[in-house]
Amino acid sequence: MATAAPPAPATDKPLIHLTPKTVWLIFGALMAGMFMSSLDQSIVGTAMPTIVGELNGVEHQGWVVTAYILAIAIVMPLYGKFGDLWGRRWPFLIAIGLFTIASAGAGFAQSFGELVFWRGVQGLGGGGLMILSQAIIADIVPAKDRGKYMGPMGALFGISAVIGPLLGGLFTQHADWRWCFWINIPIGLAAFAVAWFTLKLPTHRSGKKIDVAGIFFMVVATSGLVLATSWDSWTGNRGYDWSDPGLLALVIGTLVAIAAFIMVELRAEEPLLPLRLFKNPTFTIATAIGLILGMGMFAALAFLPTFLQMSTGAGVTESGFLLLPMMVGVMLTAIGSGLAITKTGRYKVYPVVGLAITTGGVAWLTQITGDMSMWLFGAMIFVLGAGMGLVMQTIVLAVQNSVDPHEIGTATSTNNFFREIGAAVGTALFSTMFTTKLADNLAGVFAGAPAGSGGEASSLTPAAVQALPEPLKSGVIDAFTTALAPSFWYLVPVIAIGFVLALFLREVKLSDMAGMVARGEALAADGSGVASETVDGSVVVDDLSAGFPTQRDTAPDDVEASTRR
Repeated sequence: MATAAPPAPATDKPLIHLTPKTVWLIFGALMAGMFMSSLDQSIVGTAMPTIVGELNGVEHQGWVVTAYILAIAIVMPLYGKFGDLWGRRWPFLIAIGLFTIASAGAGFAQSFGELVFWRGVQGLGGGGLMILSQAIIADIVPAKDRGKYMGPMGALFGISAVIGPLLGGLFTQHADWRWCFWINIPIGLAAFAVAWFTLKLPTHRSGKKIDVAGIFFMVVATSGLVLATSWDSWTGNRGYDWSDPGLLALVIGTLVAIAAFIMVELRAEEPLLPLRLFKNPTFTIATAIGLILGMGMFAALAFLPTFLQMSTGAGVTESGFLLLPMMVGVMLTAIGSGLAITKTGRYKVYPVVGLAITTGGVAWLTQITGDMSMWLFGAMIFVLGAGMGLVMQTIVLAVQNSVDPHEIGTATSTNNFFREIGAAVGTALFSTMFTTKLADNLAGVFAGAPAGSGGEASSLTPAAVQALPEPLKSGVIDAFTTALAPSFWYLVPVIAIGFVLALFLREVKLSDMAGMVARGEALAADGSGVASETVDGSVVVDDLSAGFPTQRDTAPDDVEASTRR
């Protein structure tokens, strides 16, 4: 329960007073930042053929996506750690500034190389927007009240994954593909202005030594992992040829870098990713669930639009509309569970139920056929979205509530980082199985086709498939569905493991202190001020003589208990 703050003594030092209205304004800016960042992971997919065709980059089109994902994955741990050490106001403003400027640069790009460069800069900002938005909410809202904010944030990931391809198709067909990037400019400017005037969070100095070696090996290991899992997309190769010396060198170098990173983190004074966090069972289980959800969610979403276009003849825009039931499912359960958590203070049930539903939804997708009713398909993906909505932000809340308040940013970034890694690995594995089976199926279809019937297995597009004569058209559609549907069986045991892990997730009582209150942070440069919370839910930083323990010396095994104070 929030405690009333005693009257502050007369002072010339400034106060931080975040009223409920101000918190909602900040929340709006954070949501705008998260929306832009997550949207840009999917919006270019449907516009890609037009983009690379105009900029002469067909052979290396995978770099448009890889550059963005790689930059996001690299900077996530950095934003989390630096925000914990120095405060989150300036990193957030820098992140949104970088993203907005890079969006303009990408929209005005005149060559493929320029576009890839600006996409990388977008990722440098986008990674910060994802992490800092969630960490800032933890700073200004107590965990017991955070569900009503984290729910919409969770819904936003699902919404952007579905609406991204839809917007990309609309812009490409009815305006200009450059609007896929320009759309971020007004949103970014508005979010920057709101954050500049309302995001008055404390900043502070840290005498801790920066973990330079850890940063270096993290960058090398993450780059290697992302490049290896997207090998075929950015090299233009089909599948994985393990006799390729370049691929072997990349995999070996990545494994060496991971081992070196672990060794460095065990000895660092202020590690980039404190490995002792994994002694915390709630943190470890929730992070593992995030990894598994990333593997299942993004792998499932990656190929559904292609299936719809191939089987129904839907255009890129229409296929986006057909995925709307998934978005509705995510929105309903993410927002609903967030409100329920705020009301009851209980959160464990939602990942358990959500992962059970998600497992069932993925298993149901193994039954898709080329001639199935779109109402039935809509029901399938609605169930999948409903399950994911119960899990995504609930596990982030569990992570934030289980760690020392001084490490909220690091813990949040680690959870998101592993989800991104899971997405990269899961999509790569799913793609390999799907494309291998598809190639075999198509070879059989075209081997029996009469000469001059049209089409080649190596150059099929949705339009080309619909133009094929019968029975070749039906054969190609069946080849896609019989390759895609069984591939979902790979995801079923993966997500089922997440369900089992959720059963062991410890329910820690939600803290009634906002993050900066629990840390006892002060705005005053001399460190004399402490944070407190008023009965109306606002956060005040003033010059009270008594404050909360800093908890910097909390032992790892006692971290969960410390958040219950």
